[in-house]
Amino acid sequence: MAATNDTEKTDAAKTDDVITRLAGKGEEAIRRIVDLPGGQRALEAFNDLKLRVDDLSKKVRGVDELESRVARLEKDLAALKRAQKSASGG
Repeated sequence: MAATNDTEKTDAAKTDDVITRLAGKGEEAIRRIVDLPGGQRALEAFNDLKLRVDDLSKKVRGVDELESRVARLEKDLAALKRAQKSASGG
């Protein structure tokens, strides 16, 4: 059992090391982009795009709620029409 724990610790350490290296490379890449002509504007555009996508995803989640509300209303309306037909004898 101790060997398993040691292996798990080694695997976790390797994973952490890989993540740390990737994060470092990402930061380095961002610095290089900013140093390029127009890089700062490109980075700002990417950040703006991220914010717009976040806003859009919030709105889309709201559409799902609206669709379920409309489905309930349509069901209620159909029941009212059936009740109205029955009451009028037709």
